[in-house]
Amino acid sequence: MEWGRSVFRGVLAGVMALAAVPGLAPVLAQTSVTLTAPPVTLLPGSFGGWKQSGNGSAAAAPEGSLSLVNVNKQALEECGPQRSAVEEFSSGGRTMRVEAIEFGDRTGVDSAFTLVERSEMRLGAGLGEASALGDGAVLFKEGDSLVLASPAGAADMPALRELAKGLPKVTGNRGVEPLLPSLGPTENRVPGSLRYALGPATYAAEGGVLPASSLAWDKSAEAVTATYEVKHERETLTLLLYPTPQIAGAMERRLNGGLASLGPAFSAAKVRRENEMVMVASGGLPADQAQAMLAGVHLKQEVTIDRDVQPVFHNEVQKTFSLLTNIAILSGVLMGAAVLLGLFLGGGRALYRVMRGKPAAMEPEFLSLHLSPQSKAPRFDAAEPRARS
Repeated sequence: MEWGRSVFRGVLAGVMALAAVPGLAPVLAQTSVTLTAPPVTLLPGSFGGWKQSGNGSAAAAPEGSLSLVNVNKQALEECGPQRSAVEEFSSGGRTMRVEAIEFGDRTGVDSAFTLVERSEMRLGAGLGEASALGDGAVLFKEGDSLVLASPAGAADMPALRELAKGLPKVTGNRGVEPLLPSLGPTENRVPGSLRYALGPATYAAEGGVLPASSLAWDKSAEAVTATYEVKHERETLTLLLYPTPQIAGAMERRLNGGLASLGPAFSAAKVRRENEMVMVASGGLPADQAQAMLAGVHLKQEVTIDRDVQPVFHNEVQKTFSLLTNIAILSGVLMGAAVLLGLFLGGGRALYRVMRGKPAAMEPEFLSLHLSPQSKAPRFDAAEPRARS
């Protein structure tokens, strides 16, 4: 015990002596280091038999070809790009230019995908999370990255799948899919007509039909535009999503008062609001059909979980039962420990005395509580007459 106390006192004295050294505390405080893992390379050195060629920089895109470099710069900036890479790969005498942009989250990459995608491209699902093939190029998105390969076609899809597997992974809130693009109906929608915008430049570049400057983008608005063909008549559906129902209500009133002045295409246009979303149907459909189209769109917010989830009430009851069970177990353990401790102390003491040749208990007070009468019982003489009451 004395040795342990001496060690403890020595350590404490050493710490106090170090703390008393002038200027040492600021030095120790400044020695904290924050380690940050370097970002994963956006494009790998090789994939599916293709290897990087040249000095690490690709040649300029051919004039008029589909390229991320030729996209509207202001619109692309609204999508929140973080970094980009352009490399040239070769395989079997062929060359392929691969361009990639990593965005801040899935919202940005989804908007950029619809910005770059051309109407003549064929949408597919065999590459990344979404892909478009045509015009001598393959466009796809994976995680928060957008990739364009050209010249490329259907024969290059297996190799590009290997490229998609090597792209940086996205986790947390960055990987959450935006809700708005999934709300519009898919029946009668013209393939490749869905466009998702996060700002006025993107909305205008994607062919939005409403005045881009009047949609309150400074209130964190989102917009989806899609074209539908019903009985040879085309109708444009515009969905606007705002942070609060109050902002959406103000936009609904503004649109109701200004649609008539936008031209013949808005003569039968209809506006509907549901909570934070404002919907506008404009085009060649009659007013009743346009209204029916809007009535089928709902702001649903569903959460899908891969395993069964017990009701909240059941969880609370289960927690309470577990707490009471643990308390009962703890009480039993403490009671058992008290009994064992009493047996150890009392029995050990008695055993120790017996081993030394003495009785197990010498002190009377050890075994007696003095409950027997201390005085003798009174005696009465039968010959004496008792006092009368």
